Amino acid sequence: MHISAKADYATRALLELACEPTRPLTCEAIASSQQIPFRFLKSVVGELRKAGLVRSQRGCEGGYWLGRPAAEITLLDVARAVDGELISLRGEPLAGLAYPGPAAGLPEVWRRVEADAAAVLGRATLASLMPAGASGRLPVEGAA
Repeated sequence: MHISAKADYATRALLELACEPTRPLTCEAIASSQQIPFRFLKSVVGELRKAGLVRSQRGCEGGYWLGRPAAEITLLDVARAVDGELISLRGEPLAGLAYPGPAAGLPEVWRRVEADAAAVLGRATLASLMPAGASGRLPVEGAA
C-alpha cells in the first residue's frame, strides 16, 4: 500500500489549520511550519477547497480555514479528496476486478485490504490527532 505525498501533505496542512481555528493561515505559513514545498501545497490546498475540507478568504486578512469542524474530517475524507480511490491496482479501481482460475479469490483479498484501510482512516479524525486530544491511539473499532 502506498500513502501519497499529496495525502500526507494535505493531512499535515489540515492539522495546522485545526490548531488555529480562530484565524486564517496562509499557504506560506503552513508550508514553512510543516516543511512542505510551497508550490505543491498550493495545488493540494486547491483540491481540499474543492472537496469542502477548507474554505478561503482573499485579501490581506485572508488565508485558509477548515471547511468543517476538525472532529468531522477523517483521514479517509482527506485521502479521497486528493487521491480519489483509496487503493487501485494498476490505476484501476478494485470494484470490477476479477481473475480466472486459481487467482479467482485474490480480488476479494485486495477489496478487503481496501475496506480495512478505509475503516481505520474513517475512524481517525483531525481532532483525534491534534496535540491537545491526541492519545497516540486510534478510536476503538466500532466507536464513532
